[in-house]
Amino acid sequence: MDKSVQKNELASLTHDEAKNILKKMILIRKFEEKAGQLYGMGLIGGFCHLYIGQEAVVMGMQSAALPQDTVITSYRDHGHMLACDMTPRGVMAELTGRSGGYSKGKGGSMHMFSREKNFFGGHGIVGAQISLGAGLAFAHKYNKDNGVCMAYMGDGAANQGQVYESFNMAALWKLPVVFIIEDNKYSMGTSTKRHAAGEDFSQRGAAYGIPGRTVDGMDILAVREAALWALEHARTGQGPILLNIQTYRYRGHSMSDPAKYRSKEEVENMRESNDPIEKFKAKLLGLDLISEKEIKDIEKEVKESVNDSAEFAQTSPEPEPCELYTDILIA
Repeated sequence: MDKSVQKNELASLTHDEAKNILKKMILIRKFEEKAGQLYGMGLIGGFCHLYIGQEAVVMGMQSAALPQDTVITSYRDHGHMLACDMTPRGVMAELTGRSGGYSKGKGGSMHMFSREKNFFGGHGIVGAQISLGAGLAFAHKYNKDNGVCMAYMGDGAANQGQVYESFNMAALWKLPVVFIIEDNKYSMGTSTKRHAAGEDFSQRGAAYGIPGRTVDGMDILAVREAALWALEHARTGQGPILLNIQTYRYRGHSMSDPAKYRSKEEVENMRESNDPIEKFKAKLLGLDLISEKEIKDIEKEVKESVNDSAEFAQTSPEPEPCELYTDILIA
């Protein structure tokens, strides 16, 4: 691809915007690596699902969003939080169950929220967030705030019944929602080929008249282009959109998963030939939109920020016992 074509791909991104996107992608990567370390040290309890390898998906979507747009996702959610400008300190403190966390230390990895940042979770029940995402989209339409909900799910959740109930209602009411399937090739330890009949997830909404598109989720510019199209479609009253974003996770399904269902060569090949961060770095360097020094400065700043979040997470106090009874709905 010649340089002029590459420039056209970046025409809608300023230098500062491109630099900020790269910084956020590196932050997500380094944050998740640190979270993995803290989990191994026994400082993070319960389940912990890392987003390493999938950074281009959420950053490509978020780079096209407007401030009033909302985000809801499943349990592989730390990257989405950071992309929504939730602070590394607050996210890491929640992972370690401390009062300085976004859910006061009571939600952990899978259940933290920030209404201020329009992030509505982190949900542990597979596929449940899609129904809630349709509800958020209904609120956008009812309130006439010109917002769109971005509702994320994994390829495994794309087989859940409530997902299709949500598709039906969203299409009937022309709700402003973008349904995003993060197809990382494996539903826990089961490959897409073994768990999904008809592997083209972009067509899963066809029965409801929902347009779909398959996107290279290892290329942030491809994701951003699809996001701009999808968000505009939903925002202008044309109803829901389905994006099948093909990506790849480098780690196991969760920290307790040794990932023996795939070869080491498969993962290494993806890292070496198709890493989303390295590809974006190379693109920006090739267009003289960033320098090697700027990249090193970004990496240094990110490292300091992540280390600070880890220190804060370990020194922030644990929740008071009375917190057991606050923010809780008792029937």
